[in-house]
Amino acid sequence: MSEDLTLRLERCYTGIIHDVMRAMGLTDFTLPPELRPLLPGTKLAGPAFTVEGKTGEFDAHETLLGWTGLLSAARPGHVWVCQPNTEEVALMGELSAETLKNKGVRGCVIDGLSRDTEFMIEMGFQAYFKAYTPRDIVGFWLPKTIDEPIKIGTVWIRPGDYILGDRDGVVRIPIEVIEEVLDKSEAAISTENKVRTAILAGTDPQAAYLQFGKF
Repeated sequence: MSEDLTLRLERCYTGIIHDVMRAMGLTDFTLPPELRPLLPGTKLAGPAFTVEGKTGEFDAHETLLGWTGLLSAARPGHVWVCQPNTEEVALMGELSAETLKNKGVRGCVIDGLSRDTEFMIEMGFQAYFKAYTPRDIVGFWLPKTIDEPIKIGTVWIRPGDYILGDRDGVVRIPIEVIEEVLDKSEAAISTENKVRTAILAGTDPQAAYLQFGKF
């Protein structure tokens, strides 16, 4: 079921999802624009696997145990969504991305930094993050919670909420309304196609808007 919803969501784009949810009266579903895609032409869609972390002075072995435990817990078919609570270290890198991809994780959204990005590009692992650093988590970062609600910008993301990312950014769709949002988005895309056809045929843009109710 979630796989079907993911495939349908992947055929949409963030602009139409945004417009549909805005029309439904929903708020706080657009993630900060600082989050940019590593692979700009590749969409990222699926239910969220949520991670939150904390910083401090930790034993190196402890941090690596915590990190590899996180990788073990990640769910196939999901999007890894992380609130690291730091912009000092990378929360994704080559071996981790390789591990997640092999597990069937669809990609990641990190409210922080990443490294080893050339390797991630080569393996085709989509990641949204703010900036780059070569510094890793060792001795500095530990997971605090997994599969609990996290907040990125103004957006609360719960485990199982749906994520869609494309070149324009990232949106979160509450799991309770995912099917309604998809139904309305698919209908809106169909209408947009009619408007596009009319415009290309020379119809006045305002006349096209009045005819189809969308622009």
